[in-house]
Parts: sequence; C-alpha cells; structure tokens
Amino acid sequence: MSTLARARCQAKAHPLALDAVLAAAVLACMVAGSFVEPRHSGNVSWTLRSPDPLSLVLITLGAAALVFRRRAPLTVLALTGTVSVIESVTGDPRAPVAMSAVIALYTVASTTDRPTTWRVGLLTMTVLTGAAMAAGPLPWYAQENLAIFAWTGIGATAGDAVRSRRAFVQAIRERAERAERTREEEARRRVAEERLRIARDLHDVVAHHIALVNVQAGVATHVMDKRPDQAKEALAHVREASRSALNELRATVGLLRQSGDPEAPTEPAPGLDRLDELTGTFRNAGLRIEVARADQGTTLPAAVDLAAYRIIQEALTNVQKHAGPQAKAEVSVVRVGPHIEITVLDDGTGEDEPPGSGGGHGLLGMRERVTALRGTLTTGPRYGGGFRIHAILPVENRTPNGEGPA
Repeated sequence: MSTLARARCQAKAHPLALDAVLAAAVLACMVAGSFVEPRHSGNVSWTLRSPDPLSLVLITLGAAALVFRRRAPLTVLALTGTVSVIESVTGDPRAPVAMSAVIALYTVASTTDRPTTWRVGLLTMTVLTGAAMAAGPLPWYAQENLAIFAWTGIGATAGDAVRSRRAFVQAIRERAERAERTREEEARRRVAEERLRIARDLHDVVAHHIALVNVQAGVATHVMDKRPDQAKEALAHVREASRSALNELRATVGLLRQSGDPEAPTEPAPGLDRLDELTGTFRNAGLRIEVARADQGTTLPAAVDLAAYRIIQEALTNVQKHAGPQAKAEVSVVRVGPHIEITVLDDGTGEDEPPGSGGGHGLLGMRERVTALRGTLTTGPRYGGGFRIHAILPVENRTPNGEGPA
C-alpha cells in the first residue's frame, strides 16, 4: 500500500483528528495574515502590523469551531459566520477571520444537497458581504469586501462539485454491485432451471421404463410355469425396455459432460465394505483413527452405501486438514432400527480454521447427499473442543410420503 493510500485510510478512520489538523492549519494562516497589511501605493507591498486582541479572539473561535465541522456543519457555519461578521464590522485593520467561514461553507456544500447549498451559500454571501460593505470601516467597493464575496462563492461551488463527484462515484459503484448481484441471481436461476429440467427428464425416463419393466416382469413370473412362450415374450419386453432406459439415461447424462471431462470409472462404486481401506490411507498419512462398527449383516442400498462412504471420507479429510497434527478421529457405524447412523468425532484444536468455515463445499456436499436419501445430518463443534458429524440414513428406500418400502 502506498503512502498516499495509507494516509487516506488513516484519515477516514480518524476524521476528528484530521479536522483538528485542518483547524490548526487554518488558525496558523489566519494569525499570519493578521500580522500583515497590504499597501497600495503604486506597487503592492506588505507591512507588519499588530492585530487587535478582539481579532485574535475571533480568529481562535473560528478555527476551534472547524474541529466539529463534520458533526454539525450548519452550526459551525453559523458560528464562523457570526465571528466573521463581527470582525468585518469592528476590525480595523481587518483580520482574515472569514477564512473559517469559507471552510465551513465548503463543508456544508459537500455534505448536503444542492438546494440547501444554494440557500445557505446565498445567505452566507449576502450576510458577510453586506455587513462588510454597509457597516465596515472600509468603503463598500474595497477589494477586501469583494474578496469576501468571491471566496464564499468559491467555497460553496467547490463543496457542491465535491459532493456531485462523490455521488457520481457512489452511483457507479452501486450500479456495478447491482449488476454483479443480477448476474449471480441469473446464474443461480439458470442452474436451478437446468437441474429441474434434468430431474424431469430422468424422472420421465426412469418412471416410464421401470414401470414397464415391473409390469412385464410380473407377467413373466405369473405365466412362467403354465405358458412359457408368453413368459419369454414378456422377458423380451423387459429387455427392450431396460435397453431403452439405459440409452436414454446415457443420452441425458451425456448432456452434462464436457468434451474434456475424464471417462467414467468402470470399477464399482465404493461402499462401507471398503471402510478399512479408506481408514488405512488416512492412518498412513499420520492421522489416528478408531473405528467401531455395529452393522454386521446389514445390506445397504447402493446409494446409501455410497453416501455413507463419502460422508466418512469427507469428514476424515476435514479432520486431517483442520483439526491439527495431534488430532484423533473416531468413526462409528451403527444399525439402529430402519436406519444406519454414521458418526465421526475428533478432538482437534482447530488452530487453522474449523471444518466448514472456509470456502470449500464439503459439509454442503454431505448435506445434499443425506437430504437426497431423506436422511438427517447434524454437524457442529463439540463441547471442550473438536468437531462432530452425525448422519442418519434410511436402510430401506421409502416412498416420498414415508408410508413403506417402495
């Protein structure tokens, strides 16, 4: 970060300190200006003079008010305008107290709207210039009186320009953020629509052909002994329907693939029968794991078996990445009634970051898998340290209403 950018950040973080520095600088300029007086004898020259005590008091009051110009701009303008009017009427020779009023007017113009700037600016210009011309010790056409008119106009104009530019930049930033949000929402909408379309296609393919296979298989079973020729015909229909279903599924899944995607694996999908192999790879990597199983004799559906394996795999990956080098993991697989429960615990300190707090999608992927199988997933930190992942998966596939086996 450059020095200028660092200074801007510090100024934004401490606006009161910045205003105090500005007030001190304005005070120094006004005090310095009060000790000199221009002479217009042929060539312009400057002579030293002693300012009035009242002028020094008014200078100090005007500069001190600028410290609070951001908090109460109109009040500060009224105060600095008052001391400027007093100095214009009583000062002889005059001190540059109006400088504080110009700064205050700039602040009002840069922090309010344009109508307020016009009203306040015209009022300030009229009051300060009118008081100096009508009641001041100098002639009404003196350059000092015209300078008050010019400088107040410059302050109001500069403040309005700064406010307009700030509003323009803010509008561009908001428009860019709105466009970004719109693009993200459009992308999410298209993804949701595509998922819904693919789900409809898969439903149509699977529902139609599997229903046909079910009917024809039932016919074949019913007439197998008495009319084997009709049973063969029914089995031929089963074969044809299953081939059509596979072809349509292959075509639908092919739409989701890109030209550079790797080929689909030909080996069987992993399941809990490969749990020892999975935990062995993590043990070789240095992770301490204890496994407890109470699901002997349980035959899981392919989807449930794969989901259980992936949940344990992702949970152990999170432990290895986030729980710390001394963490210990405990994996349990238990059959409880019509469900199988998967639990993965760790006692890690999570010094790097807790699982799921980063930008990954591990926990989200687990939840989607469990939800698709109509199960439940609970994740969260453990009391005393560590993390807990608990998934409950149905052993039997059930209808959407949960009334019985499908």
